[in-house]
Amino acid sequence: MAAARRPLVAGNWKMNGLKGSIAELDKVMAAAADYTGKVELMVCPPSTLVAQFAARAQGSPIAIGAQDCHAEAAGAFTGDLSAEMLKDAGAVAVIVGHSERRTYHKETDAEVRAKALAAWRAGLMAIVCVGETKDERVAGKTLEVVGRQVEGSLPDGTTPANLVIAYEPVWAIGTGLTPTTADVAEAHGFIRAEVAKRFGQAVADGVRIQYGGSVKPSNAKELMSVSDVDGALVGGASLKADDFLGIASAYL
Repeated sequence: MAAARRPLVAGNWKMNGLKGSIAELDKVMAAAADYTGKVELMVCPPSTLVAQFAARAQGSPIAIGAQDCHAEAAGAFTGDLSAEMLKDAGAVAVIVGHSERRTYHKETDAEVRAKALAAWRAGLMAIVCVGETKDERVAGKTLEVVGRQVEGSLPDGTTPANLVIAYEPVWAIGTGLTPTTADVAEAHGFIRAEVAKRFGQAVADGVRIQYGGSVKPSNAKELMSVSDVDGALVGGASLKADDFLGIASAYL
């Protein structure tokens, strides 16, 4: 990993968490000093908790992110939240294009790109997710699929400061299955090369590429040591502070 790329370990809580869950955030904040300067930590709770978590984490090294946003800044979109609303609530980043959004909500690369642009418009960093399904991997189409997603989902103007890429093989999310380290290295190296072709080598050298997909304390050290892996986007294991910190401890 390039010295300039500080790893980012972000917890995607998905549709989990109530007000009492702030106790887990408190545990993460209590240990944060041990990680400062080595790895950035971010918690992305459900939108109902973003403002409360952001207020609680203010002044700490823990960043608070959100899980999705609408592409428009405002309007008649019942149930949706704009990037500006998330920024106003205290978020500093937003996940877009997660496989669950692509699968269950049929989001296209173009829609993901529009959401990334919305994040920038509001002053948020975009965490753009890409990854192949099991059928696509079995068919040998991993790089084709991921390449198409990178091309279609990353907006012009991508920089290391405004965007993070998360490679999440869909078949490994929440299944307990993980690709081999060689598979991860191939995918991450390919993504970085694609970024270099489009945005230049300097941008590619600086953009962080997280790995996500059944990351847990027991496999974090091995996965985080893979070439071109710059942290993790953690799902279920991020709901408990001890597990989340156990993953981040791969960088201590």
